[in-house]
Parts: sequence; structure tokens; C-alpha cells
Amino acid sequence: MPQPDHIMALPVPDPETLDEDLQAYFAKCTEKLGFVPNVLRAYAARPKKLRTFAAFYNELMLGESGLSKLEREMIAVVVSSANHCYYCLVAHGQAVRKLSGDPELGEMLAANYRVAPLEPRHRAMLDFAWKLTTQPMAIGEADRRALRDAGFTAEEIFDIADVAGFYNMSNRVASAVDMIPNREYHALDR
Repeated sequence: MPQPDHIMALPVPDPETLDEDLQAYFAKCTEKLGFVPNVLRAYAARPKKLRTFAAFYNELMLGESGLSKLEREMIAVVVSSANHCYYCLVAHGQAVRKLSGDPELGEMLAANYRVAPLEPRHRAMLDFAWKLTTQPMAIGEADRRALRDAGFTAEEIFDIADVAGFYNMSNRVASAVDMIPNREYHALDR
């Protein structure tokens, strides 16, 4: 059975009605990816928020960090798994497949990251992201110490928390508006 055929449960503007900068941004997405991610199409309903979302996402996921792009995508998948966010599991699971070159890793992280044969650094990082998502009030110094013991710097610990926090927020928005991932994600990097 195919997934629903909508971008989200709320109205989405025609991309041709958007300001020129957003049309150019969408054209760049199409050039690089072959499509405009539905999360951007959904946020286009609120253009100022789309600009803010895109700038924050780009800094968080592509900006300077001791965390690799793959590590940040792994956090996105594990947080989305805890939150059962269909959109992010599909979209970021594809990114993990692409960046790791391992189609099974994305599936393991989405279903249950604990079954994945991870190095200690990644295990500690994902344990922290999972706990921050499922029991945020229980995070304490022992959790940060476990990250330091795994080799993370203070800046990297902040980045782990920042990425996990961002995906907790975006998972909730995606779930609230029934955001559906682009079909293209399903077939990529398998």
C-alpha cells in the first residue's frame, strides 16, 4: 500500500507564488537532489519560518562541528525513531544510507539502534540522544561524562544536544501536520 499522497494535512502554497529567493532555493534543491523536500514545501506556508528553518538546518547539519555529517544524521534517525516520526525516519534514514554506504545501518537505527554494531563513540552518542528524547529530565552529569569518556569535547556534546533538540522539535511539527516524506527517498541508496 503506498503512503498518502499529500505533503501535509494543511494547505501548501504553489511554489510559483513564493518570493524569488525561495523559488531560487527550491530550484537549487531540485538541481542538487532532483526534488524539493516536502519539509521545505510544508514550511513554505510560513515563508519567514522557512527561511529561519533552512538557515538553522544548514548551520546545524552542514556547519562546522567535530561531529561528522553522518553522526548528525545518525542522531536525527535515532531521535526520530524514539518519536515515531515517519517523515524524518524516511528522509534521514536515506541520508544515513548514503553517507555510510551501508543500507542496513539506516534500517537498524530506525528500528532499534541498539542492534547496530556501533563503535563505542557512536553508541555513547546515540544512547545520549535517545535518553535526551525519551527522558529529558533524567539527563545529568553522568550522561555528559559518558560522552567525554567516549572522546567527545564540550563543543561536540553541545552539538549532540543541539541536533537531538532540533529533531525533537521538527518531529513534533511533522507529526502534528501529518507531513509525508517525498516518495523518492524510499528508493535512494539501497
